[in-house]
Amino acid sequence: MDRIDARVLTISRLRPFRSSATTFGVLIGSGFRRYSTYRQATIAGSFTNIVFGFLRCYVLLAVVAGTGTQRAAGYDAEQLATYVWVGQGLLAVIGLWGWTELAERIRTGDIAADLLRPVAPVPAYLAADLGRALHAMLTRFGPPLLAGAVFFPLHVPSRWQTVPLFLLSVVLAVVICFGCRYVVNATAYWLHDARGPIMLWTLGAGVLGGLYFPLRLLPEWMTVTLWLGTPMPSLLQAPLDVIAERDPPGLQAGLVGVQACWAVLALSLAALVQRRAERKLVVQGG
Repeated sequence: MDRIDARVLTISRLRPFRSSATTFGVLIGSGFRRYSTYRQATIAGSFTNIVFGFLRCYVLLAVVAGTGTQRAAGYDAEQLATYVWVGQGLLAVIGLWGWTELAERIRTGDIAADLLRPVAPVPAYLAADLGRALHAMLTRFGPPLLAGAVFFPLHVPSRWQTVPLFLLSVVLAVVICFGCRYVVNATAYWLHDARGPIMLWTLGAGVLGGLYFPLRLLPEWMTVTLWLGTPMPSLLQAPLDVIAERDPPGLQAGLVGVQACWAVLALSLAALVQRRAERKLVVQGG
């Protein structure tokens, strides 16, 4: 066993916080290294995001041109272009869909091995997902944004607090998305096959998360309901509105505050579902 693995298994009772932080950090690093091996998939994913970025950008710019006021739902052309291209870069960072590892391990019964490890499943999978998001931020965020900057005029942030708020908003979006995906995958504890809930999540996360179009284009009452009643707008719409500076500074910070609340609720729900499942663990085959 090498030195890094030994640190993962070493949890001191005398320094619990330091040991937990060390273990959590090592798990983040393991998630980063895992996804760094998929070089061809990273390149192909970036190319696909760029292609769809052109399609989405031209559609939304046509919407702005058709209004006659050069603005649509409070966005001007540069802000909408920024919305599209930053969104294409964040798609892999936030990881709206594609994660079925937990559901598969539940279906096969391998989840029993996870329950025997010194780190609980929720923080262990969260750390690995943060490592994945960090790798995507370093490799998948830049190419779409660079392509958009070359071919379209983008909005440059003019407030000092925008970039720090944006980075915090992205981290919170990753946490919220992880919590939601964990709960969706965890339905396999009771259903054994979570493909139905995962398909519903895939559809809802894209439409209600602000991927296909800004939710501000919807009626105001519907937008407010989605913001306060569901975590969906906090996945992608919130960080994109922050970086596009669509709202005044106070509302910018308010969007991040709403995200923080949803992050706590999502992780709490994931932990609650996991505890309920462990009380009566039923897996296929035993």
